[in-house]
Parts: sequence; structure tokens; C-alpha cells
Amino acid sequence: MGWHQILLRLLCFLFFLNSSLRFASPLCPHDQRDGLLHFKNSFVLDRTASDFCDWPGPVVSYPKTNSWNKGTDCCSWDGVTCDGFTGDVIGLDLACSQLRGALHSNSSLFLLRHLRSINLSGNDFAGSHISPNLSAFEELTHLNLSGSYFLGTIPSEIPRLSKLVSLDLSSNAISDGYSSSHLGLENSVFTMVVLNLTALRNLVLDEVDMSMVLPKSFANLSSSLTYLSAHRCSLRGVFPDTTFRLPSLTNLDISHNYYMSGILPKFNWTGPLESLSLQYTPFTGEIPNSIGNMKSLTVLDLSNCTLTGHIPTSMWDLKQLQVLYLDRNNLSGIVEFENFAKFKNLRELMISQELNLIYDTLKYTLPKLEVLVLYSCNLTKLPYFLNSLKRLTYLDLSSNRISGEIPPSSTSSFVAFNNGFTSEIPSSICQLTSLRYLDLSNNNLSGNMPSCFGNLTNLKFLNLSSNKLQGPLPRSLAKCVKLSSLRIGHNEFNDIFPHWLEAPQLHSLDLQSNKFHGRINLTTFGLSFPALQYLVISNNSFTKRLPTEVFSNTSLVVIDLSNNKFGGPLPLPSPITFHYSIASNKITGKIPTLICNATKLKILDLSNNGLTGSLPRCLTNFSTDLSILNLRMNYLEGTIPRSFSSRSNLMTLDLSQNLFEGTLPRSLVKCRYLEVMDLSDNQIEDTFPRWLGTLPELKVLVLRSNNLMDILDIPRGAHIFPKLHILDLSNNNFSGPLPANLIMNLKGMMIGENGQDKSLYMTRSFQTVLYLNSVTVMMKGLEIELVKILTFLTIIDLSHNSFQGNIPEVIGHLHSLVGLNLSHNQLTGCIPPTLGNLTDLGWLDLSSNKLRGAIPRKLGDLASLGYLNLSKNQLTGRIPQDKQLGTFSSDSFNGNPGLCGTPLPKACPSDAQPPPPSSSSTFDHEGHESWFKQKAMWMGYASGIVIGVSIAYIAFEMEKPKWLMRGVRKMERRATKWTEKPKRKAIKFHG
Repeated sequence: MGWHQILLRLLCFLFFLNSSLRFASPLCPHDQRDGLLHFKNSFVLDRTASDFCDWPGPVVSYPKTNSWNKGTDCCSWDGVTCDGFTGDVIGLDLACSQLRGALHSNSSLFLLRHLRSINLSGNDFAGSHISPNLSAFEELTHLNLSGSYFLGTIPSEIPRLSKLVSLDLSSNAISDGYSSSHLGLENSVFTMVVLNLTALRNLVLDEVDMSMVLPKSFANLSSSLTYLSAHRCSLRGVFPDTTFRLPSLTNLDISHNYYMSGILPKFNWTGPLESLSLQYTPFTGEIPNSIGNMKSLTVLDLSNCTLTGHIPTSMWDLKQLQVLYLDRNNLSGIVEFENFAKFKNLRELMISQELNLIYDTLKYTLPKLEVLVLYSCNLTKLPYFLNSLKRLTYLDLSSNRISGEIPPSSTSSFVAFNNGFTSEIPSSICQLTSLRYLDLSNNNLSGNMPSCFGNLTNLKFLNLSSNKLQGPLPRSLAKCVKLSSLRIGHNEFNDIFPHWLEAPQLHSLDLQSNKFHGRINLTTFGLSFPALQYLVISNNSFTKRLPTEVFSNTSLVVIDLSNNKFGGPLPLPSPITFHYSIASNKITGKIPTLICNATKLKILDLSNNGLTGSLPRCLTNFSTDLSILNLRMNYLEGTIPRSFSSRSNLMTLDLSQNLFEGTLPRSLVKCRYLEVMDLSDNQIEDTFPRWLGTLPELKVLVLRSNNLMDILDIPRGAHIFPKLHILDLSNNNFSGPLPANLIMNLKGMMIGENGQDKSLYMTRSFQTVLYLNSVTVMMKGLEIELVKILTFLTIIDLSHNSFQGNIPEVIGHLHSLVGLNLSHNQLTGCIPPTLGNLTDLGWLDLSSNKLRGAIPRKLGDLASLGYLNLSKNQLTGRIPQDKQLGTFSSDSFNGNPGLCGTPLPKACPSDAQPPPPSSSSTFDHEGHESWFKQKAMWMGYASGIVIGVSIAYIAFEMEKPKWLMRGVRKMERRATKWTEKPKRKAIKFHG
């Protein structure tokens, strides 16, 4: 062997040795290993810390850090990735690792400067703030902190991570069942994200609070972006349509942004978009024909927008569609159902538009369809083609006109509320053993529930509310051990409380408005329903007393026991309860101070009971979340606590019909969100609280029947009560002139200045609970309790005081005024003609004053005027018979000696005596008079349409559409007070 061969072999050996060393896995540096171990030890392991991973997964969570031991190479640890050359830790994937604890800014995590990918999603970092120190990872390309309970605001250092390709900060919120806190994003930070992170391909910000972000910034996102999701981000403003045209975008989700609008691109809309979701984001305009250019679309969700027009024909060319939601828009036209059959890959279809389909055919083939929602499609019976949908698991036929018996359905979920189903629930339904979700509410079902219902052992959700079902509940329901929600309210069931229902997973129980009766066995209550959170048993006949501590150790967040016959002392809610109502029962005794331990309360309604004693001082400041405090119609006494907090979220305060005395607490001015305040029928002694005028949201102020006094001295130029709709100061001791300066400030009663509230009633929604504000008003001479307050109802009642002087002409500027009562005062002067400007006025009462002069003819122009009382004044002259004034009887004008003419029997001096009628003309005259009276009567009926229809609508909108009138309980214990003040008739309207 020559020397050159030996040299060649030596070189080959060295090359092989070098190559082997290159591909050997280096050990991770000790400092990085120790940093990871320190990071591990800063948390505890808790399986529930990764509950986020169970949805929508399930993704299996497990403690990855259990494999981290000091004696092994950290590059071999679960979730750790190292650089193949240097051994540096470059990747950390601890998603769903069951970590719980705070992530501090001095965490050893930030010593791992070589990290390129961090995934900490699906853990519980206990409200930690995202650390600005993340900017130390200059090479970071992937950051995922989703579903890990981070709070605060996203730091401005995040946009410095210029190499980021994927950023996911979604689903970071903490909720306690009634309110939630979210991770926030400032506009300036998002602007820097858009400008600096030009390499971004995935951006996920779902449930991040972006209410301060201007949507126009989305127009400048990187052209390399492929995935953008900003679902439930509280965005406001107009979304730029240029975002839809981003050249690489395949997925766009901006759904559930209820205050952000926009339009879809009409022209030049092409691109690789595969999934688009705008659900519950109010986009307007038509679906453009350009939608047909998006040939790659597999998911198109446009449901619950405000889209108009027809479905464009180009949409039928989207052959790749698998999910199509078009329901709950304002789309027009009749759609040929056979067009949907063109989508052979369709798995989910939701529409709510009138369909042209053949009911008795199988030609509509949708072989892959799993979910079908035909909501409000004007269907009259079950389409036969449904029998051919072998993969169908969810069928929703709600809000149609399907009548007759309930059709059979082989799906696991069948929803058909608000139809015309009649007769009994057929026993054949018990054969659907795979049924998990059944909703037949708001139909006309009658009879008893089938006794075989217990065969539905997989049933989780059952809603039969608002039907005419009766009899006892079938005891076989006890076999439905998987039941999580049972809603059978507003029927005619007659039974005892279902203690026998063993449902360990039952979350919601709604028995309201039935004929349930008897006692509740509290010994078995907790054993039968350990998971119960919503208990609604109102409007039944449950009796006997409940132990004070009965709910204290439960997980109930909603407790509604109202309108029953419970007695005894007040049961305390759970510390986590946010809605507690035991109104209209027979509860007695004092309100215990321990009620203030329920610091999560948003709604507290103890009205219409027999509660006595003074209010606990803590009751006005124990919870900054309390929005509704209703203690009306009890026997409470003493002074109103002075300790209202500046952090108060109180919206409704009703302490009416009690025995409170003293002055009004000045701390009420701290309740900046107060909308309704009713302190009527008490013994409060004070002057007019003009300081309440600074409350920006106050709409209803009722101080009727107290001992308020003095002059309403409102300085000129004072800007107060900007949103007030109802002002009732009647039956007090006010004196002096009517407050013209106050009237000038009532912007909420002027046309076009009723704010942005477009809802019909003054209601408040708290998750699944809807609270209805109520008020008692004088309407057409009767005291009426309205269980719902119409938002357009504007009333001024200053009656039964000692006001003097003229009626200010400025009152004619309150163009949206519906009711005006100035009766039983000492007003003088003439009726101002400007009252004729109040075109919405439904009732006007100026009786029992000292008004003089003629009745203005302009009052006849008030076409809505259904009640007029000018009696017991000093008015003179002929009663005008123009238009509306000709519809009222003599009762409206009696007690004015100087008035004459129809409808009073007193003729005016200038009236000429007609000659005696001939026999031939008698019939004609009597017929004309009869016609005139009939016409006047119908004009009177028509004139009350605003009031009549409003009240009828109030009754109709309640769960049971019927008038129920009963006397409102008065305070007999205040007999002395009432003998000194005028009494009124009282009627209560509710349904």
C-alpha cells in the first residue's frame, strides 16, 4: 500500500468522523435546562386547568412537564424542541398541559432567548398579564397563548416580534357565570401589529376586547395573511371591504361583532377564500353576484346579518360548499329548493326564506347533509324528502306553519318551536331512543305527556314550554338520567315538585306558570339536582316556608320563586347567585344582613311581600354588580341608606309603597347608570331633588305620594334630566309656579331626542334572564300598573299639588308627550294654544284648577287624544266641536259655569231656536243625530289608539296574552295620610 493510499484512507476517516459528529444530537445547555425546570416548578398541575381543551375538541390534556427530570437531556423532554446544531431550546409546546398559576414577568421562561415557537394554550395562568418581556424572543415565529386566562391588555412590545408568522391570543377571558373580563387590545397596538408584522400568515384574536380598535386598520393587513379570525371582539364601526380581497386569505371570521357593519365587495372580488363567517355581524346590502367568483368556498356563514335582496344566481356555482348559513336575514323572493340540491358536498344548511318545493318528492338529494335548519320558510307540512337524508342528525323546522300531529324524526336533535302542532304528543316519539335534543315549545300541544317518555334515555334537552299540556309529569322521566335542561313552563301541568326526578346532570329546571303545588322537599332537593344552576318555578302554588339557608350552599345562579305562596322568613340566595326573585309571596320578617354576602347579585326582587323593619345598611353598596333592586310593596321603614357607591351599576331602584321616611340620600347621584327610580307612596320629606338631574341615563322618576314640598326652583340654563321620559311628582305639597325651566330641559320628551334605544320596552337582559321594568301611572283617570314600560311612553304628572300661575307655553315643545296631568292644583290663566302642538298626546287632565278663558280650538287637532278632562275650572264660551274635541262627553267639561254648547245641556246665548220639526223630517233628524253620535263614538275609540293599542300590546306580549285586572294593594297602615289626600281607583294590567 503506497503512502498516497494511506493518506486517502486517513482523509476518508476524518470526513466520516466529522460527519458523524455533525449529525449527533447535542445536549441542551445546562442553564436552559435549569430554566425549564424552574419554569415547571412555578406551577401546580391541575386537570381542570385545561378544561378549555375539552371544547370543541376534545383534545386530550396531560401533564407534559412530568417527563422533565434533571438527570435527562432536556431536548428529550415532552414539549421541548432543540436546535440540531447548537442544542439551544427553540420550541416549547405545553398546550393543554394542566398548568395552573401566575406567569410573572421575571419567569425563567424569558431566559430561553433562542425560542422560535411558544405554545402555552389551554392552561390556566390565573389572570396574568401578557409580559412585555416576550419581545426578547427576537427569532420568534409562532406564539400561541389562547385559552389560558390571560387578562389585561396586549402589550405594545408584541408588534416588535417582526418575524412572527402565527399569532393566536384568542379565548382569554374569565367568567363567573354572570359577567366576564376579557383580554384587551388598544387601537395603537393593533395598528403597530398591522404595520410591523408583515410576515404574518395566521392571526387569531377571538374574544379579545377590540372595542377601541378602528376596523379600518384591517385594510392594511399583510398580503401574506391566510387566516384571520376576530370572532366576538366587540368591534365597532365599518369593516373595510378591501380586507375581503387580500390575495392570500383563505379563512375570514368576523362573526358576532354586533356593532360593526359593512358590505360585501360588489366588484373585482376574487381570491382563494375557503371559509367566510359574518354571523351576527350586521352587514347590509345585497349578496353580490361576485360571490360566484369564490370557487374555493367550502364554508359560507351569512346568518343573522341584515342582508337584503335576492340570492344571486351565481351562488349556485359554488360547487365546493359544505356549510351554507343564510338564515335570519331580510332576503326577499321565493327560492327554488332544488338549487340547494346542486351542492352535493353540503353537510350543513340553514335558511329562513320562503321556499318553492314539492312536498311529496324524493328528488332533492343531499347525500352528505347532517344539519338542516328551515327556519321561518312558510312550510305547511313536513317535506317528504327528509326521509332520504340518511346522515341527518339535527333538524330545525321552527317558526313555520306546520300543523297537525308531530311528525316522526330519526334525528338526534329535533327542533320545531313556534308552529301549529296540535293534539297530544304521540307515544311513537318514545321510539326515538337516540333523541338527545327536543324542542316543541310554542305550539298548541295538549293532553298529558306520554308515560313512555322515560324510554328516551339519551335525552339531554327537553323544551315543551308554552303549550297546553296538562296532568302530572310522567314518573318514567326519572330514567332520563342524562337530562341537563328541562323547560316545561307556561303549560297546565298539575303536580307536586319533581323530587323523584333523579338527574345528576340537570343544569336548568323551568316549571314556571303551571299548576304545581305543595311543599318542596328540601332534603331530597340537593340530592336530586346537585348540578342545578337555573331554578325557575314562578307563578305556581308552592306553599310553606323555606329554611333561611336552603340555597346558601348550592350552585344556583338563577333563583326565581316569584308569585307563589311561600311564607316565613326570607331564604338567602347562594353567594354566586346573580338573579334572585321571591316577589309576590308571603315572606315576612326583616331582610337579614347576611343577604349582602351574595356579592354576585345583579337582580334582587323582594317586592310584594310582608317584609318589615329597616333596610340593612350594606344593601346599597354590597355589590358593584347590582343592577336591579326592587323592594316595592312591603312594610319597610326607616330611612333609605345613605351609602350608594360611586362604583354602583344600579339601573333600577324601586322602593315604592313602603314606609320610608326622612330625606332622599344625596349619594344616589353616584349611581351614574340609574334609569328607573320609583320612591312613590312613602313618607319622604324633602324638596325636589334637582341634583338627580345630573344622572345621564335617568328615564323614569316617580316620587308620587310623599311629603315633598316647596317651590321647584330650577335656574335658567341648567342642563338636567336629558333623557327623562316619565316624571311623576303628583300628590305632594309642591307650590309656586310650574317649573318652566325644568320643562325646557326635558329633551327626552322632544321629537327626535329619545336617544338610540330602538327597543319597544324598557327591559334589561342578563344572560338568559330578561328583567321587565314596571311603573304605576295615572292613565285616563285611573291608576294603572304597567308591567312593561314602553320606551316611547312619555308622561308628566304634577297633579294634586299646590302649583299656581299660568301653564307655561314651553310645554308645547314636548312633542312626544303622551300623557299630561296638571289637575288638582291652583293654576290660573288661559289654556295655552301651544298644547295643540302635542300631536302624540293621548290624555290631558287639567281639571280642578282655576283656568279661565276659552278652550283653544287647536286642541281639536290632537288626533291621538283619547281622554280629556277640563272639568271644575272657570272656562268660558262655546265648547269647540272641531275634530277631536267633538268626541268627548259632558264629563270632560262639567263644573265650568261659563261654558256652553254641545255636549253640555246649557245652550249658548247666540244659539238660534230651530222651528219645530215636521213629522216628515223627524226621522231624518233623529237618524242624522244617531249617525253623528255613532260617528263621534267611533272617533273617540279611534282617538285612543295610541293608548289602547299600547296597553293591549303590553298584555299580548306577556307570556299569557290576556287582561288580568285586579286592585293594587294600598297601604291601610297609612290611613291617616290617605284621609288627607285624594284617593284614586287602581287597576293593574299584566299577563
